[in-house]
Amino acid sequence: MNRRRTVAPVLLALAALAVLTGCAEDGAPAATPPAKVVETASPAPAASAAPMPRSEPVRVKVPAAGVDTGPVLDLGLAADGTVEVPSVAQADRIGWYDKGVTPGQTGPAILIGHFDTERGPAVLKDVAKVRVGDEITVTRADGSDAVFRVRELEQVDKKAFPTKKVYGDTTRPELRLITCGGELVDGHRPDNVILYADLVTRAA
Repeated sequence: MNRRRTVAPVLLALAALAVLTGCAEDGAPAATPPAKVVETASPAPAASAAPMPRSEPVRVKVPAAGVDTGPVLDLGLAADGTVEVPSVAQADRIGWYDKGVTPGQTGPAILIGHFDTERGPAVLKDVAKVRVGDEITVTRADGSDAVFRVRELEQVDKKAFPTKKVYGDTTRPELRLITCGGELVDGHRPDNVILYADLVTRAA
């Protein structure tokens, strides 16, 4: 049975709540950089690299944002039914939603990381430096690398989270990297920043 399709209804029901928590709380330092990206997009590539077999992610590199972090956290569902986010103590790491596909498989693999927390800037503090065409490399447990190219950057109000666009089935291997954004409002950031990327290279 296709595990991705089995969990799709759950994802679509819960995705809007997936990253509504876990960003800056009261007391976040003013030194945190602006939580805003330049929204841009490019056409999807005519062809992408061939899908890869299932293998869990262990490390994530986003050179444009100065990210090189691992091991990758496994994120499931919290007790209230929402998708987990990394804890404040793990703010320097990225998590993978383990009920979905692994990076490199056909479908949208989901990675989540903090922009900041009450302790200060976190792993995706420099997400605003990412541009369309930049690469995201995910090293997998089987030793292979899945290299994705950013196709679109989007910043949306969490109340208008594009659930189907982010979590809906795709016909090619894709990646979503999600964090928080916007100016602090009552100690929280009201937006989500979403990077959409396509698999362009697979290396053993």
